[in-house]
Parts: sequence; structure tokens; C-alpha cells
Amino acid sequence: MEKKVIGRRDFLKFSGLLGGIVLLTPSPIFGQKRRISIATGGTGGSWYPFGGGLAAILTKYIPGIEANAEITSASVDNCMLLGKKKSDIGFVVADVAYDAYQGLGKFKDMGKIPLRAVAVKWVHHLHVVTLGGSGIKKMADLRGGRVSIGAPGSGTEIRSTRALEVLGIDAYKDLKTERLSFTESADALKDRKIDAYFGDLAIPTSTIIDLAVTPGLNMRLIPNSEVVPKLREKYGPIYFKAIIPKNTYPGIDYDVENCGVSSLICTLESEDDNLIYQIIKAMIEHQKELEMVHKQAASISISSIGIGSSIPFHSGALKYFKENKVPTR
Repeated sequence: MEKKVIGRRDFLKFSGLLGGIVLLTPSPIFGQKRRISIATGGTGGSWYPFGGGLAAILTKYIPGIEANAEITSASVDNCMLLGKKKSDIGFVVADVAYDAYQGLGKFKDMGKIPLRAVAVKWVHHLHVVTLGGSGIKKMADLRGGRVSIGAPGSGTEIRSTRALEVLGIDAYKDLKTERLSFTESADALKDRKIDAYFGDLAIPTSTIIDLAVTPGLNMRLIPNSEVVPKLREKYGPIYFKAIIPKNTYPGIDYDVENCGVSSLICTLESEDDNLIYQIIKAMIEHQKELEMVHKQAASISISSIGIGSSIPFHSGALKYFKENKVPTR
């Protein structure tokens, strides 16, 4: 059989082809980064800008990680994204996290989601926002009004409907109900298309500040702490009395007693221990950078990140807590 001799020119062509194949083949050695999706909330609240700040810190300080903040409808949506493994980290208020963990309420069809807490961020306050002259001075005055109870899939929607329910008000029968995002609600109130709206928010929140300084408007906040005892009786100690201090918002020169709930950073039980450990470490060590994004991040500290979760903590978080003597309860 005649042997074919490969000449130098043919060899170079073959080598170039082989080199191209090698370059096109993904290698774990060169430039492979894990992409982390952080499910946050809408653009009008605190979660999306905070999520952007957190994503920047994780990308900068954890080798091999590229994190991105995603706009979502907030808590319920975030739990479902985590459960379907479409997000890696999600911001969730404690009452929604508990329902997802137990497979209750809006999660009955999906079943129990193996959620775990990474850290407790801060307190969320139930804002009930209206305008002077609306005739709304207390929660009972909402009956029959045009009220936005929050966007579908949000923690606001769940908490507002529960708060109304314990007062004997059906959110879908006793109100002219709208289901708008924070930004949409604020715009509708400005245009007097609604009489009031609910917002489950950290303080201060930009959309409410904007309302407060809008010429010709007299923004008012309605106290709602009266619902807390009944909510605790029905749903447990997830809820507590909180205060929006006077002058938090321009023109609000009085303390506003309200229903508070913890805001959590969540993940799945199956998430890598070292990643969760590194996320908490980066948050604590670079907390000042997060505070520049949203001033409420000033409340994130060793003394607070382990207190107030409604679901178990992730094993990676517990490792960090043990090494750094983080109090938990």
C-alpha cells in the first residue's frame, strides 16, 4: 500500500485546523466564571438598587464570580425563580419566605421550596400612602376606596391583603382594587387615579420621597400597627410593631407606627457552602460600599444578620456565623 507523505504545507494547514478546534473548546482553566443571578424587585423600591450594589461587590471581591441583579415582581416571584433554579440568590420578606418553605398560600401548587436564609438584611415597613384631603386617616377609611395593594407576585400584595383581612376588609370585594408596582402606584396617586396605596418597603424609599416633595401634593402616611396583634395571632411572630421615625420623609413630622417584617437574602439548600460563606463575608467586609447604594444597608452588621429569619439558615451561613460569633434567633 502506498503511503502518503504529509508535506510541510499540509502539516501547517492541519496544525492550524487543530489549533482552531482547541480554541473553540471550552476550558475550565481559561476565563470560566460562574454567573450568579440575584432576584431583586422593581425599580421603584430599595431591592433593585441594593441588588445592583451587591452584585458589583460579589463580582469584585469573590474570584470566579460574575453576579447580576435582575428586575422582578419581588418576593413571591423571587421564591418561584429560586425554586425553578432560574435564580441563585433572591430577596424575600420573611412572611413570604415562610410560606414558600412550607408550601402554603401562593406556593400550594408548587409545593415546599427548600429555601434557606443567607442573611437578614433589614426591616420592611408597611407604608400606607395617601394624600391630604382624601378623607383617609386610618385603615378602616380605605373601605370603598380606590387602592393599589401591590404588584402581583410581591410581598406587598400578600401583606396588604392580610392586613386588610384581619380588619374585616376584603381586598378584592370591599375596595376598588388596583395591583400596581411601587412606581406605578406613586404615579397613579399623583394623578389622583387612586386614593391610596400599600408599599412593603425599607426606609427611606425614593418613590415616596419623590411624592413628598412634589409641588401641590400633601402626602400622608397612615399608621397601621393596629393589625400586628391579629396578624401574630393568625400567622405567628413573623410580624412586629415598627416605627417610621418622623422626618424620614419630607413633610411627615410625626412617627408612623406600622407593621414590620424582616427582609431576607435567600438561596436554595443545595447551594455551595463556600459560595454562601464568601457572599456574607463580602457583604460584611464591604458594607460601607453597600451603604453608598442605599442608606438602609447601614443596618447590615454582625449583630443583625442572624436575627429575624422565618426559615432555617444555609449551612454556609451557619459556618460563617459560628466562626464570627454572629448571634442568631
